[in-house]
Amino acid sequence: MSRVDAFLLRDADEGDVAAITAIYAHHVLTGLASFEEEAPSAPTMSERMAAVRQAGLPYIVAVESGGAGRVLGYAYAASYRARPAYRHTIEDSVYVAHDALGRGVGRALLGELVARCDRGPWRQMVAVIGDSANAASVGVHAALGFRNVGVLEAVGFKFGRWVDTVLMQRPLGDGADTLPSPPAR
Repeated sequence: MSRVDAFLLRDADEGDVAAITAIYAHHVLTGLASFEEEAPSAPTMSERMAAVRQAGLPYIVAVESGGAGRVLGYAYAASYRARPAYRHTIEDSVYVAHDALGRGVGRALLGELVARCDRGPWRQMVAVIGDSANAASVGVHAALGFRNVGVLEAVGFKFGRWVDTVLMQRPLGDGADTLPSPPAR
């Protein structure tokens, strides 16, 4: 567990699912960070968390220090794509409670996520950022070593308008400088 100002970062657990579900639902129903249009249920979010963990990837939360330890945000890494050639590339996801924005929660979560993934076997992390006007997410990713690698224009349609996707990427570990280790046998 690591401490950052008024909140702590730790591994997410089943007890966090209700808060994670509520945070994500707010983003789904009011924002463009997610291209989902219906908020998933708590059991669905629990299944998603279990899949991330089963893949050996990190799933973390930021919780208020002291008091009840309310979940302020969460982050996780997941496979970028299912096809085998993508196995060394992962995608990050970071969501912060709407009333905790501007407190450094997202930056802390993403920083911890990157650090954990840097120590793993993966070589690239991709950010797929909904809405090219999402300056906060683009800025946090850039500050943590991601570079803009492109914009997919008008690939989503939500809230009556076309929405872009910004693609950002950063190397993990040795990145593309060396070949990956052969799998253990």
